[in-house]
Amino acid sequence: MGSPGGWLRPDILHGVINSDAGPDDAEVAIAGARAGADVVRTMYGRRLSRIDKGAGDFATTADVEAEKAILGVIRAARPDDAVLGEEGGQRGAADAVRQWLVDPLCGTLNYAVGNMLVAVNVALRNGAAAVADPFSSEVFFTDGETAWVRHDGVDERLAPTPATQLVDVNLDPPFPSAPGIRAVALLAHPEFVERFRPRVVSTTLALAWVAAGKRAAYVTDGGDLSGSVHFAAGIAVCRASGCVVTGIDGAPLGRAGRGLVVAADAETHGLLMSMIHG
Repeated sequence: MGSPGGWLRPDILHGVINSDAGPDDAEVAIAGARAGADVVRTMYGRRLSRIDKGAGDFATTADVEAEKAILGVIRAARPDDAVLGEEGGQRGAADAVRQWLVDPLCGTLNYAVGNMLVAVNVALRNGAAAVADPFSSEVFFTDGETAWVRHDGVDERLAPTPATQLVDVNLDPPFPSAPGIRAVALLAHPEFVERFRPRVVSTTLALAWVAAGKRAAYVTDGGDLSGSVHFAAGIAVCRASGCVVTGIDGAPLGRAGRGLVVAADAETHGLLMSMIHG
């Protein structure tokens, strides 16, 4: 495998790294996510080595190489910023004012078995973020205030809507809120079956789909996900698009929060919360 710089396509970096005015954070996030997505797409279908992380979790060489590509973009544009990567860990001070959160391949198990439902997540903590779909070439992004999707060089404003009635429920353990709260119990709730249709994508790409109107909501258990490399980019895009974002317990995200419920509108969020706690 070549050096990380070998994955950095000139068309991704042109106008970002070498801009006279300097790149804004959203363009850095987009460039990083696209660089990682290029690696993921290029390596798809190959026989890849696996790196065991324990408890059934693993990374592949695609995860590692995609993270290297993303880091190459961030280092070139923001050499003084800290980075927390899913595979490489902390680079720079953990309490740095500016820290990038990088998940180079969200949905590794999907990817390893030939499923294309994956995402590449790049987020500046409390700032810009991008979620790239390597196989549709869509990049969902935010500057921290508004949210857009870029496809074939065209940007369109994201507009959440519950119209699809599709709700993604993350069924991957652990379930720290059980037995009091069980997201999986939604699937058997009579009102849920009447009102919504469940989906299980097993990647945070589903969060971007809520912002884009492709899903009505997303539900997962867990601890504080606001600073997670897996969830930070998707949460940022959803918030900027106008989605309702809370913990599974209804509390604001943060150290005291648990899990995540993202809904296209307040009505959908209220219905889901009543089912979860009913």
